Formats: sequence, structure tokens, C-alpha cells
Amino acid sequence: MRVDLFDFELPEERIALRPAEPRDSARMLVVRPDEGLEDRTVRDLPSLLKRGDVLVFNDTKVIPAQLKGIRRRGEAVAQVEATLHMRTAPDRWLAFMRPGKRVAAGDRIHFGHDGNSCFLGQLDATVIEKGDGGEVLLGFDLSGPFLDEALHAVGHIPLPPYIASKRDDDERDRGDYQTIYAREEGAVAAPTAGLHFTPELFVALDAKGIERRFVTLHVGAGTFLPVKADDTADHKMHAETGSVSPETAEALNAAKARGGRIIAVGTTSLRLLESAASPDGRLAAWSGPTDIFITPGYRFKTADMLMTNFHLPRSTLFMLVSAFSGLETMRAAYAHAIETGYRFYSYGDASLLFREENDGR
Repeated sequence: MRVDLFDFELPEERIALRPAEPRDSARMLVVRPDEGLEDRTVRDLPSLLKRGDVLVFNDTKVIPAQLKGIRRRGEAVAQVEATLHMRTAPDRWLAFMRPGKRVAAGDRIHFGHDGNSCFLGQLDATVIEKGDGGEVLLGFDLSGPFLDEALHAVGHIPLPPYIASKRDDDERDRGDYQTIYAREEGAVAAPTAGLHFTPELFVALDAKGIERRFVTLHVGAGTFLPVKADDTADHKMHAETGSVSPETAEALNAAKARGGRIIAVGTTSLRLLESAASPDGRLAAWSGPTDIFITPGYRFKTADMLMTNFHLPRSTLFMLVSAFSGLETMRAAYAHAIETGYRFYSYGDASLLFREENDGR
């Protein structure tokens, strides 16, 4: 499909720089294909669901994956930044380097030499390989939990570019840019639909008889990369690693069998469920990388509803929601959101999307 079909104009003032306080006070646009739009708040979620429904959350935890450093090549030095996006070994990460032209295979990068880092102020790495678009494979001098500790000492929370371009990250972001149920470290971007949930909202959902299940997909920085191709067929997705436990798969299969609905909280949860499902929609334990790219015409096998934030124009995520609820439906929903002051992107408001029913079911 033509990428420009997924373009729209978004005023700068619609981009949220901080989350709503409290989190569940955010607005939520309910989108039912062929039935119109409804303005609600996240706190209304229990009233929109029914006993036996299951919310599926991504429990990945964001790490401080934004690193500033110095590249040394003989006597020549240059300042560089790395955004880690996928771990490939205890001591190795794929990363996006800026400026990419300043690094080459074999270069040594010295991160965090600003007096704030542990291990005597050193977190050093070697560029093992250099790929396209500024992507590199970094081999760190530290490994496993020692590397993890160093990253927490020298790294910054990798705020999305549309926020980072307007302000620096601060200590508040270490809490704001994390779900209350995050537990599996490895993401470099938050599963942002989950940022709206509070302990109080969980209590209300429990009282309604709504189940909670968890999957893990470590969100990579590739989620923020723009689609530069003119046609979706020419866009390459970056892989992300994830897993679905046997217990979660069994619980979701049982819910479907009894007529319960599956509500994916976030596009990451949905992409992982679709990656793990068999053609008939049945789930089994699953783990590994996924680079699934969902565009209109895709036949969904798992979720009946999707809770998600408002996404970038021309992004793979806007393509996904357009596949889920219909392109024209979502174009109308986003036009309404812009006109009525909804807040966009990672710290913005939410939408609750019902699946378009002409998907072959």
C-alpha cells in the first residue's frame, strides 16, 4: 500500500510532553467501526468490558539505553550517541549510532566518562560490525549483570525523539516512562498503552471480573524509525524479542473457548500474540524474535479489542491500528482526536479500538 495513505497533519501542541496525573485520568477515545466514536476516560475501562474478558499486558521493563560517549580512533576523537535496541549476547547489543558516519568497525567507544558512572567512570565498547542506517553491533567490555549495572549508572531513559527534541530527560521520567507492572528488563521504549494503568484501576478491573495476563516483548528503538519507503512492501521492520508463557497461552485459549474477549494492551502485546498464534488463532508457549509488520488486509487471529495511544503519521503503528479497525475509521478517529484536543504519542491519551468484523471470521 502507498505510505502516504497513512499521513495526516498533527499540530505540535497536540504532542504530550508529560503524562496525565493521575495516569488513569487520561482521556480515552472508544472506536467502534461502523458505530461512531465515544469520548471517555481510562477510568471508564471497567464499564466497557465484561466479566470473563482478559487484558493482555506487556511486562517488559525499560532500561536506560541512551548512551553518550566518545569515539577514539588513534589521536582522533568524536562525540557520539548510542541507542541500544536489541541484546544479542550477555556483552553485545545492536544499537543505532548518531552520527553514524563517525563510527566504523573496530572503533573503541568510551561511554559515560562524565564522573557519574560506576566502574571508575568507564563503560567501554568496541564496534564489532556496522550495518545500514547507522546501526552497529557493540561488544562491551562488561557482560551480564555487570553490564546491566553500568547501563543503569551511565545511561539515560531513551525518550522518543518527538519528546527528546523538546526537552531533556530527567529523574521523573525514570518513573513516568515505566508501567507499574514492568518486571522483565530489556526494553528501550515503553509499551505506552500500559502507562495509563494504576493500582486503583486494577482494583476496579478485579471487581468487575476482568482477568490480567502478561506477555513479554522487549520494545526496540526501531519502533520510532520513520517509514521512508513509498510503499509498505518496501519497508523493513527491526526484530524484537519476546515470549509467551505456557500458562498465559493456556489461559487465553480457555478465555476464547468460553466466549471471553481478548483485549491487547498496546500494539506490542498485539504483535506478540499474532506472532505466537497458529493459523486458527490458538496460542502455545512461544519465544524468539519477531519482525511482524501488520498493514490493512492482515487477518487478525487473537485480540478482539486493542487499547493503544495515538501514533505518528506514516508510522508502522498507525498502519497497524488501521488494519485493526479500518483505515477510514482510524482516519476519522484521529481527525476527531486532533480537533477535540486529545494528547498524542507516548505520554498522551488512549484509544480503545474494537476490531473491524470484515476480517474473515
